[in-house]
Amino acid sequence: MTVYITQEVRGRDLTDAIQFGDLQILVPAKEQIAYSTQPTVRRIAKGLQKFDDDDYLLLSGDPVIIGIALAYASIVNRGKVNVLKWDRLEAKYYPLHINFGKED
Repeated sequence: MTVYITQEVRGRDLTDAIQFGDLQILVPAKEQIAYSTQPTVRRIAKGLQKFDDDDYLLLSGDPVIIGIALAYASIVNRGKVNVLKWDRLEAKYYPLHINFGKED
């Protein structure tokens, strides 16, 4: 199980996410999408090539990067994407399951 962090956000405590899998950052904090999305698309595609039903996306950072990661994870895993949603009142992550395809 792996938790793919869409973009690193410096100073954010991700300790609670460890219970869902090993943490892996897809895009470093300093990377910006300016005029060409292709380098970032390639980086995310390489990072998510093994994404499956046991993995999660932790959505953080640039909204364009989040969108690319959601789209690619959906393609790789037959329309199914697990995400972690932060509850600031409880100070913990909750898993959400999204199915962009047909229901099983």
